[in-house]
Amino acid sequence: MISLDELAENETACIIEINSEGKMKRRLLDMGIVPGTEISLKRRAPLGDPLEFYVLGYRLSLRRSDAADIICERRCVQ
Repeated sequence: MISLDELAENETACIIEINSEGKMKRRLLDMGIVPGTEISLKRRAPLGDPLEFYVLGYRLSLRRSDAADIICERRCVQ
C-alpha cells in the first residue's frame, strides 16, 4: 500500500483508507474519494503541486499534502 501522492503518472490504484479528519475528510468523501473507488494520477504540476487525478468520470486536483493522507493499493480487485 502507498499514499496517493506516490503514484506515477497514468498509474491506477484503488482507494483503501482516508487518514484526513474533519472538514477535509468530508470534502474528499463528497468528491467521490471513498474506499473501493478506482483513481488514477493524470499529471503533476511543474513544481509537483497540485496533482490532477481522474476519478468517477471527472478530473480532480488535490494538493500533494492532501493526497498523502489517502492510502491506496496499486491493483484494484473488482
